[in-house]
Amino acid sequence: MHADNIFESLPADLDQEIFEQIINTKNIKIERILSRGHTSPETGWYDQAQNEWVMVLKGGAIICFENGKEIPLAEGDHINIPAHTKHKVSWTKPDTETIWLAVHY
Repeated sequence: MHADNIFESLPADLDQEIFEQIINTKNIKIERILSRGHTSPETGWYDQAQNEWVMVLKGGAIICFENGKEIPLAEGDHINIPAHTKHKVSWTKPDTETIWLAVHY
């Protein structure tokens, strides 16, 4: 057993957004997401079968919803997204990494 640090082991090259599973069981998935200027694909929406609680630990982002609402997230901000709420990431900081903590339950 050992401790890991969510702010360590950051890749120098973030050409693509990175999803890293921290815990994955039948009832819960916790992941670290690393973004730098990444957004969701222009077409389509995330429409997940589970609830998702997400927090921005570093950086910044904007999540938009199918109904047109946009929610900016700064460091420390978090949001709970109910299952089947269509959403996508429309912006992340382009000049630094955005570190997310996502809990799917």
